[in-house]
Amino acid sequence: MASDAGEITALLGRGTDFTGKLTFEGTVRIDGRFQGEIFTANTLIIGEGAEVRAEIEAGTLIIKGGTVMGNVRARELVEIHAPGRLFGDIESPSLFIGRGVQFDGRCQMRSTDGAEEGAAAGCAEAPSARRVETEPASPGSVPPVAGPAPPRPPIAADSTSGAPPPPFQAWPPVQIVPTIPAHKRR
Repeated sequence: MASDAGEITALLGRGTDFTGKLTFEGTVRIDGRFQGEIFTANTLIIGEGAEVRAEIEAGTLIIKGGTVMGNVRARELVEIHAPGRLFGDIESPSLFIGRGVQFDGRCQMRSTDGAEEGAAAGCAEAPSARRVETEPASPGSVPPVAGPAPPRPPIAADSTSGAPPPPFQAWPPVQIVPTIPAHKRR
């Protein structure tokens, strides 16, 4: 994890309210409210209590407890720490989501050159660069019961067509509860 992002070069502190387009070099931390677009090749930190409504393109995005509403494209890494919330799609080669985080969106894990991983002809396994980290569940814990999963994209029957496979989509863990048919109940 890249939790230690180094020296902060700019700060939008608590109580600030900014609307517009933010472009910067170095590490910027937002603890206030921001609406618009954010572009950087470096690190953006969203602090606890921050509210960001933006399309974000960054080298690294670290959400340390704030709320982000918008799509995120990161060249290196996205980290979301509790009680962080992200409502939008993520595109990043590396992702960390901590326990207690709320994420509502889709995630595409792409290499830094923008090509979808595993899309090379004859590639049955994704390269080792694809990485998703989560915090381990405590021993003996039961995963929460989730609602029905959204439909998965269909898989092409003809693998020789040359079309790349659909992107891998990770679904939340689902606890399977067997049902007893009515005629076998007592």
